[in-house]
Amino acid sequence: MFRKIATGLLAVAATGALALSMPAAASAATASGGFDYADSWGPVYAKHRLAKATGWIGVEWDEHQESNAVSVRGRLYDLDRRTYGQGGKCAYVKVQAADFHHDWDEVYTRKFCGYPGAKKFAFDVDDVSAVRVKVCQIPPNRHWVTKCGHWEYLYAAESE
Repeated sequence: MFRKIATGLLAVAATGALALSMPAAASAATASGGFDYADSWGPVYAKHRLAKATGWIGVEWDEHQESNAVSVRGRLYDLDRRTYGQGGKCAYVKVQAADFHHDWDEVYTRKFCGYPGAKKFAFDVDDVSAVRVKVCQIPPNRHWVTKCGHWEYLYAAESE
């Protein structure tokens, strides 16, 4: 009797472990599945490392290699521990994409105030030859950015 109970418990534990591991394996496969190019990026920092962004990019080309769909996912971190009265600022990320004529256009911006936290962001853009990101800081009640880091290229079609 004890052996049957033990065998039954082991079977339940094994089935549960298998069921728990399957969604993780499936999500890992679909995270890059279907994309012709996929990669994680970052960290990208603002000047003085008081804000940063990290993330993932995936690019899927059509069957004729004439157009693409780009998915960008990330997190924006506010690392400025100063209060706003002490000159503390919020984190700010901006993303630009170049079309097939190599003209750059701002396609996404996000502001996050909330040391020591982070905010997720996600967006999609079509028909681009390159994507780059820059992290800055911005005063909480202003509209101009400051303390920007350098542009970090996330994707370039020429490098594929």
